[in-house]
Amino acid sequence: MVIKESEFDDSLGYALLRREMGAVWDTSKDERMINGTMDPELIQRAKERAIRAQLNSADGDTCETHDQFYRDHKLLLVLFRGLAVMPITRSVPGRITFSWRSAASIYAFCFYIVSTVIVLVVGYERIKVFQTTTKFDEYIYGILFVIFLVPHFWIPFVGWGVAGQVAIYKTMWGAFQVRYYRVTGTSLQFPHLKMLIVFFSIGCLVCAIVFLLSLSFLLEGFALWHTSAYYHIITMLNMNSALWYINSRGIRVASSSLSRCFRQDVAIECTAAMISRYRFLWLNLSELLQALGNAYARTYSTYCLFMFVNITVAIYGALSEIIDHGFGFSFKEIGLIVDTVYCSTLLFIFCDCSHNATLQVAQGVQDTLLSINLLKVDQPTQKEIDLFIQAIEMNPAIVSLKGYAEVNRELLTSSIATIAIYLIVLLQFKLSLISQQIPAEIIENVKLLQKQ
Repeated sequence: MVIKESEFDDSLGYALLRREMGAVWDTSKDERMINGTMDPELIQRAKERAIRAQLNSADGDTCETHDQFYRDHKLLLVLFRGLAVMPITRSVPGRITFSWRSAASIYAFCFYIVSTVIVLVVGYERIKVFQTTTKFDEYIYGILFVIFLVPHFWIPFVGWGVAGQVAIYKTMWGAFQVRYYRVTGTSLQFPHLKMLIVFFSIGCLVCAIVFLLSLSFLLEGFALWHTSAYYHIITMLNMNSALWYINSRGIRVASSSLSRCFRQDVAIECTAAMISRYRFLWLNLSELLQALGNAYARTYSTYCLFMFVNITVAIYGALSEIIDHGFGFSFKEIGLIVDTVYCSTLLFIFCDCSHNATLQVAQGVQDTLLSINLLKVDQPTQKEIDLFIQAIEMNPAIVSLKGYAEVNRELLTSSIATIAIYLIVLLQFKLSLISQQIPAEIIENVKLLQKQ
């Protein structure tokens, strides 16, 4: 459920709690009496809050001013648009939109048509390998190269098909940052994020080139010109991993900043009105976390499936080479190991950064709430603390891909277990093929030796 601007305004004015308790608590007055005199610091804080309360997160220009997250990771979105994966644009101030008739979408269609022709030509060359070999292992290697072409064909489904939801999610960040400023009085900052994105963007391109050139050099039958069909696919996979890391890092930074500001404000004035404001701000952050998984559910569900299959086939190919020829560090073995390490690294980044982000969402705020001495606060404040704790319990910090999977370290361990099961089955099949190839005479000789 999306938190509306009117509901957030009610929380700032403390109207919700007033209605719940059936009493009028004059929380608009933040003046406090200390030794019979007015506290100037609290009066100044109240004046600043009144000024910030005039801001509206539904206003595009206001969101544009405070949307530091978009400014920091804009380069990554431009690269996705350049690869025709996610044709979303900043069409109006403070709003990211998607339209099938936009210039970005038209470019995506044209780019996809051209790249599809290249992929089909290379794919045909790779499929011809199946017609020229009768070895089971050669089929496995051929399948591996064909698998790497599959992500190209799901771009319309996992890229364009979710672009509208992704645009909404990105726009939600602007509204959240305005609300963050209204509550805390500070603008949300993401240290070193822009520099990281530049590094990741260059790294994604370089890693794709190095990975494909190494496979072309190490694996027999993978011609250099075949790599032309894979560059945009591998770059897209790398950038998907980088994008998920950036989004998770953004959630983690926002959580840490919110917790720090909440702890500081509680130390200055622990009132029901202040806790109510932070409760709604935290719920907005939790909503962002859920929107992240929902917006990219298709993208990263297929991403995980691709990694599972690729890792399984690559490990099997390497083990099969070792069974047939011993551990000799052949080019084919090294190439398959490189593929395994590459896909495993991307899968680990995907699971680990989500785990780290979810740990930060509730921990800091919850620690601050539990540290408040309830004997020193009034009844409305106690009520708000209870409501805040209940909100945290009822909105667990998890990233769910629309119910298909929860992204955390448990997903990584369950993936390893699944891959191990499939490897056992494939290796049993491999060993059965080897046993069938042993001449009958050798089997008879072995039986005679066993009898002796």
